[in-house]
Amino acid sequence: MKLKTKIGLGLLGALLTAFLFYFIGWSFAPGSYARAEIYEFEISEKQLAEIIKDFKSENPDLILNHPDLHDGRRNNKDHWYHVYFYYSDKNQIVKTWIRQSTSETTQLAFVSINNGLKLGNWTIVNEYFWWWKNRPLKNEFEERILKGIKKKIKERKPNNG
Repeated sequence: MKLKTKIGLGLLGALLTAFLFYFIGWSFAPGSYARAEIYEFEISEKQLAEIIKDFKSENPDLILNHPDLHDGRRNNKDHWYHVYFYYSDKNQIVKTWIRQSTSETTQLAFVSINNGLKLGNWTIVNEYFWWWKNRPLKNEFEERILKGIKKKIKERKPNNG
């Protein structure tokens, strides 16, 4: 066998092995929200929660009125500050959370979407291994919600240019 063929097969084998390990890692991702789409901001959790509250009050069509889902922590041991939005035109609940990640940054996670107001029809944001299948959910979230939150953060920051 020629040297070029051996090198080519070796590289192909290495790529396939790397892909397999990545896929296995993705499949068995640990944690409560392992497949959430995470966005990070240089702002405190408290400030981000206030900004989201203001954003929702300015966009009442995004406010969810549901007896079982409320913004905030479920109890004093909860690591996540849960925030729910509502796509009224599509009758969908959007589940997110925020959490202080460092002393200077806070994470906002886009977790899942529930079809209808009856709970149990959740679609995880990064449910599929292939990124292009997940992209439409993320694009809509980024356009309808994240864009407005980023704008409000920029407005609140001193010396925002």
